[in-house]
Amino acid sequence: MSPAFLAGVVAGYGVAVPVGAIGVLIAGLSARTSLRVGAAAGMGAATADGIYALIAVAGGAAVAGLIAPVATPLRWLAAAVLLVLAAVTARSAFRTPDAARPERPTTALRAYLGILGLTLLNPATVIYFAALVLGGAGEGGGAWFVAGAFLASASWQLLVAGGGSLIGRLLTGPRGRMVTALVSSAVIAVLAIHILA
Repeated sequence: MSPAFLAGVVAGYGVAVPVGAIGVLIAGLSARTSLRVGAAAGMGAATADGIYALIAVAGGAAVAGLIAPVATPLRWLAAAVLLVLAAVTARSAFRTPDAARPERPTTALRAYLGILGLTLLNPATVIYFAALVLGGAGEGGGAWFVAGAFLASASWQLLVAGGGSLIGRLLTGPRGRMVTALVSSAVIAVLAIHILA
């Protein structure tokens, strides 16, 4: 097995495993909707990690240097989006389905694109991958490094989605859905505030 691929796997798990707002969103979405929707959201996060690994391999220090000046505004934007998502999730905990105004179902495509966009707002990920590449972790096998990072991130995100789906099956009643929505909302809000710290 290629050393660059293994370095990519380690890097992919390194960026995906720490529980953050994206992981909570994926687990909560999977718990409230379905494994299919949660898995699509997880693949959105993995795609963003793969894109950032590719950018780091292709541009390295130059890309990290370009992103550094806008990192703070991007962090603020990500925190604002997360706070809005936390509020929407909390509101959904108390809303009863209205036959006159049915809720727009969360589709796998919407979940994928939403989480992809939100994950791309995290400039620290490309800086992380750039530092690894510049340190020699992805040297000599750029495509293998990117593939390893993507596959590791995807496997972890799918595990998170599966865990969320399992929790959702245990808490399928209205009260269980309300509790998972409120807990998810609170955790997302705390993580959004932590982004700003």
